[in-house]
Formats: sequence, structure tokens, C-alpha cells
Amino acid sequence: MSRAGTPAMVGFSLSTARQFARASDGATALEFAIVAPVLLMLLLGIMEAGRALWTQNALNFAVEQAARCAAIDQNNCGLPAQVQSFAANVSGADFTSSIFTVTAAACGNLVSASYPMQLNIPYVSAAPTLTAQSCYP
Repeated sequence: MSRAGTPAMVGFSLSTARQFARASDGATALEFAIVAPVLLMLLLGIMEAGRALWTQNALNFAVEQAARCAAIDQNNCGLPAQVQSFAANVSGADFTSSIFTVTAAACGNLVSASYPMQLNIPYVSAAPTLTAQSCYP
């Protein structure tokens, strides 16, 4: 029985191997598995770059408005702590007031900020420091 079954099994396995070598049924799934991680990292990188630009814009807006408030409104922005609090509230980005510094400079009221931003990209540990400053006479 083993003698009669052996040639048929060998012929079946060679024929199956040839069909498998010519088949392209799973090629699309394999190509997607290779390309998907790269596309996902690119997508997350674009999203984080957009978030970083939005945060930088909020930081610039906050220091500009705080410097203006320090120069114009002495009731609400008379003290450096009040200016820092005003900058944090007006930013819209949930900054703490401790990232803002207020000094009197030759140009007027100088408000500056430095914010270390942690990017949320898997396998990438980048933390750029965003800075902004504005002086209002």
C-alpha cells in the first residue's frame, strides 16, 4: 500500500508546489503588511507636526497678548504674576503660568515663554522646546 501511494503523493506535492509558486493570492496582504507601518508612522508624524505648529502659535499669541496687557492694563496685569496668569489663560493651550517670564526691558514689557513639548510618536523620543517672546512698549 505504501508503494502505490508514494508516487501519487510525490506528484501531488510537486503540482501543489508549482501552483503555490505561481499563485499571487496573498501578495496584496503581504505588501500591505510591509507598507502599513511606514504609512502609520508618516500619518502620526504629520499629526504631531500639526499639533506642534498649533502649540507654537498658541505660545506666540499668549506672549503677545500678555505683553500688551502688561503695558496697557495695570489693573489686571500690574504684577508679573498677574501677567503670567493672564498669558496662561489667554493661550487656549492649557499652559501653566510657570513657563512665562515677565521682565522690564528697554523695548518695554518683555514676556517670554519656553515650553518643552513631548511628541506622541511611537518609537520616537523627541521633545522639542518651543520658545516665544514679545515686547510691547
